[in-house]
Amino acid sequence: MALGWLLKPIALASTLALSTLGILSRKYQRARFYYHLTLYVSTLGALSLWGVVVSILATVTGQRLNINYLVARSFYLTCSPAVGITFDVEGEEHLTGLLTARGGKEQSAVLVGNHQSFLDILYLGRIFPKRAAIMAKRELKYTPGLGQFMSLSGAVFVNRSNRVDAMAALQAAGDDMKKKGVSLWVFPEGTRSSSAEPALLPFKKGAFHLAVQAQVPIVPVVVENYHRLFDGRTRFEIGKLKIRVLPPIPTVGLTADDVTRLSEDTREKMLETLREISEPGPSSAAKHEPAVVGQPESEPSIPKQKEKEHVEDREKGTIHLAIKKSSKSDSEDVMSKSGNESTEDEMDDDAVLLRKPKPKFTSDS
Repeated sequence: MALGWLLKPIALASTLALSTLGILSRKYQRARFYYHLTLYVSTLGALSLWGVVVSILATVTGQRLNINYLVARSFYLTCSPAVGITFDVEGEEHLTGLLTARGGKEQSAVLVGNHQSFLDILYLGRIFPKRAAIMAKRELKYTPGLGQFMSLSGAVFVNRSNRVDAMAALQAAGDDMKKKGVSLWVFPEGTRSSSAEPALLPFKKGAFHLAVQAQVPIVPVVVENYHRLFDGRTRFEIGKLKIRVLPPIPTVGLTADDVTRLSEDTREKMLETLREISEPGPSSAAKHEPAVVGQPESEPSIPKQKEKEHVEDREKGTIHLAIKKSSKSDSEDVMSKSGNESTEDEMDDDAVLLRKPKPKFTSDS
């Protein structure tokens, strides 16, 4: 009660400010962006704390493997009406079917989804299945509220800067998946794409190494490009988005030699689906703009002085050659494409160490 005199004015001012922002959001896009963003972040913070409570209760009642499912649905059911974004889901049976895929028993799987922005948490809230956990970077473990919830819910934290720790975490995750029938959600792009175009970043191979190691299927999940609703800077609109779950991709019999092909094939299928369910991006719209009929293209105008010089040159029979000087940036582009690669080891976001080949130098004999 000692802080009541301070908290009451703050609560009143916050309520007044949010209400004013809500009224302005009906007319102004910028106000709508901040209004929806405030609601989204506030709901996310509140549900992180709620997640800790759910985690404790679920653990006590023997539902620990469904903590992520319960909290995800709670977040979606709370946040979706607040920000006005809903989803149409196709192929959800490929996720629910995992619960009975092995003669009535649970089938583990590696679930891979496209990653656009932090708004992805909302689509995870709608689609996240039962008996599934998340693979995340170790730094998130120490985030107040979120870290405690993720730890209690069985998240797999990976130390991307330490190869030994990363491989040990993947090995333990694979063993857990097979033993408990638990699935693992991974964003194979490794980071947010945040593109206005329906596109995917190159895939990291950690998720695919894990699937092959555990001999479990890969289930791709694709949400349409939502840049038209949320661009992270000025736009946060209401609307409906599509999610499509693709059929499971088997990995039985595959080895580490097949991981690259498996990763590329999965990415190709997801990219094709993303382009199919998304609205065309700005570049596609520009390509399909109708041309103006009946108006010939105008030739570039030539200044009078230059035109006079051209006439005099033609009379004298003079020919001008335009020679382009190579710039520093041009030479740098050539050097960047010359095939020389860094010799440093690269740890991808899914914690698989990729050793790049050292360049070979030959001396003239």
